[in-house]
Amino acid sequence: MSDTHYHEIGELLPPQRLMLTPGPSCLDPRVYRAMAAPMVGHMDPWFTKMMDDVQELLRRVFQTHNRITFPLSASGSGGIEAAVMNAVDPGDECIVCVNGAFSERMAIIAERIPAKVIRVDAPYGRTVDPEDVRRAGKGRKIRFVGLAHGETSSGIVQRVRDYRKVADELGALLIVDAVATLAGIPLDVDKEKIDICFSGAQKAISAPPGMAPITVNSRVEEVMQARKEPVRSWYFDLTPAMSYWGKERLYHHTPPISLIYGMREALRAVLEEGLEARWERHASNQQALIAGVEAMGLEPFVSNPPDRLITVTAVNIPAGIDDVKVRKQLLDEFDIEIAGGFGPLKGKIWRVGLMGYSCQKPNVLTFLSALEKTLLDQGFRTSAGAGVGAAIGSYQQSTHHAAVGAKK
Repeated sequence: MSDTHYHEIGELLPPQRLMLTPGPSCLDPRVYRAMAAPMVGHMDPWFTKMMDDVQELLRRVFQTHNRITFPLSASGSGGIEAAVMNAVDPGDECIVCVNGAFSERMAIIAERIPAKVIRVDAPYGRTVDPEDVRRAGKGRKIRFVGLAHGETSSGIVQRVRDYRKVADELGALLIVDAVATLAGIPLDVDKEKIDICFSGAQKAISAPPGMAPITVNSRVEEVMQARKEPVRSWYFDLTPAMSYWGKERLYHHTPPISLIYGMREALRAVLEEGLEARWERHASNQQALIAGVEAMGLEPFVSNPPDRLITVTAVNIPAGIDDVKVRKQLLDEFDIEIAGGFGPLKGKIWRVGLMGYSCQKPNVLTFLSALEKTLLDQGFRTSAGAGVGAAIGSYQQSTHHAAVGAKK
């Protein structure tokens, strides 16, 4: 490169954003401190001993005793790929409940194996009817039923127990995508008899992106041992990967050491708070958010309240309001990032994430205030202070109910 085209690249100084997206979420300062710890080798005895801590913390958060429980060195999409590829052989039949972009991704991965995929669809914003799953699998040899517990593309949550019952009737494994739900809403892998469950580090756990916790029960281990041919992905084959995370500690790949430090600290924070207290915090803040947006004259995309995903709230964009302009103003003026819709929902919804460290009362009130100002600037009519006032009322009501409950 000639000197005339050279320019100095300065120090990396990212802006300080309030991340209210479907992921990543903001990080607790203690997680940043953990990631700044000295680097050691991935075969260092200190590090291989520390790996035990990470696995034990993950088992507690997943609420499982599964032997195969560890963080994949991958994004949440890597978790989808590992779960599906280890569960089926080419030609096996499986059912995937598709009601959004990420549940569809599970179907696409299975089709590429190739497995015989039966898609049971529901419109975006609706849950898949378990009865439709039952009908689709009747008389067939189904290897697994797969679904997204929380579908972030549309802000929908599905009740795992409904699909577990159907999977039992079909003699099938149950694969659950908990990328957006683990540590944010109730999930008990052992109690709900989930065969394979995977998540993402950057959502309600509030660790850095790049790790996908996964847990597999003994039933799946038997399926893996009985495979007709090797898993078609070397990297996502759980058997050799577990030789590194298992007692042998045999080299498989070089994991992201600093990210594992961060995950360890984030998981410690989850358990220090307590799972039930954390679930309640997420629910309370989302209730306040919805009260606020409704008071401003906006509508949640998911019409049935029990089906709304607590960690990611989808809000309909009002007629005449430009999606991109609103999100750009929130970012430029207030350093707040939210997400828009994509696929069939592009330009139709906003997606507001309240996950992990981002899920705090001050953040909800700050966002509602910023959104009100932005909408007014964009020509949307709403009463001044209505959103924040409704959210405060929601918090007061939650506090009252908690106090009454404590007295009983």
